[in-house]
Amino acid sequence: MSAQTPVQTQQTLSEFEIVDRRDFSDVTYLLEVHHPLMAKAARPGQFVIVMLHEHGERIPLTIADFDRTRGTITLVIQAVGKTTREMQQVCRVGTTLHALTGPMGEPSHIGASRKVVCVGGGLGVAPVYPQARAHREAGAYVIGIVGFRSQDLVFWEDKFRACCDELIICTDDGSVGLKGNVTVGLKQAIATHADIDEVVAIGPPIMMKACAETTRPHFLKTMVSLNPIMVDGTGMCGGCRVKVGDGIKFACVDGPDFDGHQVDFDDLMVRLKRFADQERAAFERWSETCRGRTAAALLATAAAGRGA
Repeated sequence: MSAQTPVQTQQTLSEFEIVDRRDFSDVTYLLEVHHPLMAKAARPGQFVIVMLHEHGERIPLTIADFDRTRGTITLVIQAVGKTTREMQQVCRVGTTLHALTGPMGEPSHIGASRKVVCVGGGLGVAPVYPQARAHREAGAYVIGIVGFRSQDLVFWEDKFRACCDELIICTDDGSVGLKGNVTVGLKQAIATHADIDEVVAIGPPIMMKACAETTRPHFLKTMVSLNPIMVDGTGMCGGCRVKVGDGIKFACVDGPDFDGHQVDFDDLMVRLKRFADQERAAFERWSETCRGRTAAALLATAAAGRGA
């Protein structure tokens, strides 16, 4: 099976069973999903399209890890909108996702660089991990840089130390590692290593832009992973178009990896706000429904108690 060929999702629901769930914070959680075919086909840098239930929206999530022996893929999710918050509530070990399509997107190019810096900021820490591991397995010297707001939000430190020759942790409050964002660590790595071949940066657009501007004066190849608004994930809707250099690319089929020095991040950040009103309205409707269900459950419990 080609790495670029999505695995069809018309299978029994047991194929999408959640076999592990971990919570890293009040908004960040991990789901490990059973899907042997996808685990076999997955490559660093690729993503999946997920549907929680039959009437749910389709959302893109980067593959944070894959285990061919266990037959699973790992997703690290931040509960920021209606669907990701709903998933946070209902996705437990033993439950299933309605649909899981992938792996999608072009895999990251691994193997040519001898010394690589892999930078992950916030939720971008998870998807940069398989790239760091793949570069290390290809024989590269890997410098990992991960950024968090504070020490209590740090996750996967052990996994990064296992695949990185050097690991720099940055925190906004300085509670662990360097104080400041990931560009502080990136500047330190550049100053210490004159022979860096490539920088890989994954995280919020503003963070990836900052990394690209940090490496630009040094003419360091800098790859970023873009996750703009996606709908179908096949390039048909055009929702994920991004400006790269003098052209237009579709992140779902041409990416998600692009030359960070060529990406128009300002345009990307504007496009990411395109459906903010609709997203807010959807979350409010869902919240009202949740409150209604909670109230109904409390009333039913009280009625049952009176009946007893």
